Amino acid sequence: MKFNYQNPTKLLFGQGKISEIRDQIPAGSRILLAYGGGSIKANGVYEQVLSALEGFAVVEFSGIEANPRFETLEKAVELVKEQKLNFILAVGGGSVVDGCKFVAAAAHYDGDHWDIPSGKHRIQKATPLASVLTLPATGSESNGNSVITRKSTGEKLAFGSPLVFPVFSVLDPDTMKTLPERQLKNGLVDAFVHVCEQYLTFPTGALVQDGYAEALLRTLVQLGKSYPERDTDEWRANLMYAANQGLNGLISCGVPQDWATHQIGHELTACFGIDHAQTLSIIQPSLLRSQIELKRAKLEQMGTTVFALPPSEDLAEKTVDAIEEFYQQLAMPIRLSDANITDQNDIDTLMHIIESRDFLQAIGEHGKITPGVIKDIVYSAR
Repeated sequence: MKFNYQNPTKLLFGQGKISEIRDQIPAGSRILLAYGGGSIKANGVYEQVLSALEGFAVVEFSGIEANPRFETLEKAVELVKEQKLNFILAVGGGSVVDGCKFVAAAAHYDGDHWDIPSGKHRIQKATPLASVLTLPATGSESNGNSVITRKSTGEKLAFGSPLVFPVFSVLDPDTMKTLPERQLKNGLVDAFVHVCEQYLTFPTGALVQDGYAEALLRTLVQLGKSYPERDTDEWRANLMYAANQGLNGLISCGVPQDWATHQIGHELTACFGIDHAQTLSIIQPSLLRSQIELKRAKLEQMGTTVFALPPSEDLAEKTVDAIEEFYQQLAMPIRLSDANITDQNDIDTLMHIIESRDFLQAIGEHGKITPGVIKDIVYSAR
């Protein structure tokens, strides 16, 4: 229970808030407007953003991938430098926001830009950025974290800095109306696992953090149960806010964190191209069963407070089953075979890559998940 906490991001939450962008950006700013594959042009968000930016100098950059690629983002970095842009507006999901955080930092670093996600360079300066969120999942709209993929080397690495917190973020639930079901389910599961990574460790007596995490988990489980009624303002608003609160740094204050599911999942995405959230639903149940004795107390607590399971000797095991059932209810994969990864040679190749990663030699809140343990986890998830 020792921590420093500051979240400088201003949230503009609710319908119609995109129009308020013009009041949040300094007058005279030269803006990089960055987005993904162009879906914002089909759902009306693009027009709303351009209308709000009327009077500003705007340079557009599109094509940021679902797992933002270093190679693509490097082009945006050059654009920022060449056009002397001094503000970045990310419009899209967490991947677009993550990518823009990299661009914001790389634009002020003259060395190899891969030094940023690899940890060789500590960010000293970054271009101010903001976001208009269209897919709730990562919480990237109000944190300083980012994950970048380098296609040429098959690496997917995370970095963080307080200098890349968005100045403000617009969270308008109406932007979710045209999202494909796959992305909605991914967002729901991603948010759920984010909370688990900060909660399913071991008891430390942090009552506020535990209670808030449990409220978020219950909310996400309820949203999963009511998924057939997802086309309502209430459902969309609750998912958007829950996803944001799950990874804005609040529930992690002064408590242990895990993140092993994410670290292993990143390797599955880099190797096989599986959606990020789907790697989490595949790996997490297997990991929890592997680490069940170390996590038993918190799993039992979760079973009682989140899933309302009755006391029993195998409550922890039943909690893992309940998590797995939650994913199945959403038709998310819980085995590699569900994602069409069945070739043992492919899985063995993945394990060789994992064994070569220095940062995967001892992960988890206790540092006890070694490559050998990861192998057992992955093989159990086949």
